Amino acid sequence: MEDITGLLVRTLFTYFFILLLLRLMGKRELGKMSVFDVVISIMLAEMAVLSIEDTEKPLMHFYLPMLLVCGLEIAMSFLSLKSKKVRDVVDGSADMIIENGQIREEAMRRNRLNMDDLMVHLRQKNVKNIADVEFALLEPTGQLSVFVKHDQSFLTKGDLGINPPQPASPVTYKGLPIPLILDGKVRTEALRKVGQNELWLKREIRKYGIKDIKDVSFCSIDDQGIMYLDKKDTPQK
Repeated sequence: MEDITGLLVRTLFTYFFILLLLRLMGKRELGKMSVFDVVISIMLAEMAVLSIEDTEKPLMHFYLPMLLVCGLEIAMSFLSLKSKKVRDVVDGSADMIIENGQIREEAMRRNRLNMDDLMVHLRQKNVKNIADVEFALLEPTGQLSVFVKHDQSFLTKGDLGINPPQPASPVTYKGLPIPLILDGKVRTEALRKVGQNELWLKREIRKYGIKDIKDVSFCSIDDQGIMYLDKKDTPQK
């Protein structure tokens, strides 16, 4: 009975101690966390569990390291307020994923973000079509900030510096815009959904001055037959 009472008391003390530490570290810990915040949270959680399980050691053997971690977090937060360099190292910086309606493949690779991930982020922001996006920034917290075009105009061949677009071929499809090409690879199932084939797709991208499907980073079409196309970045020599 004494063991159970001691365990409950340690748990109660640890709960309020962790609550106090989180209060000291600020509300940032309770919101969207950076990588550094995640590390701190994991360390605190692990030490809290040990303080409850290891009843042979005094609580101070665990609380002192937790206080040190809390102090480290407060110190780094203070330095981040004073120095942008420290802030970039600790929290990271935002990275432009879509700029002026164009996908930045290098930024995608740097953040290990694929097209499927990007589409998920956009759908979570209630954006159905990449063509509606003017800018998109990947924040240090991993969240995507999306700024849509004011008129939500579609990206055309004119936007790409190519000849004015020809009327898009009709598609037998109703629903959200569907990706036809991802990272230079044709999605055959998507082509079947829109009632077209790869030969038709090749003819369409040639209108944009693109000869090879492998040169296309992303291509989608909506149920109105309006196509959005993004070319891969040209490798720098």
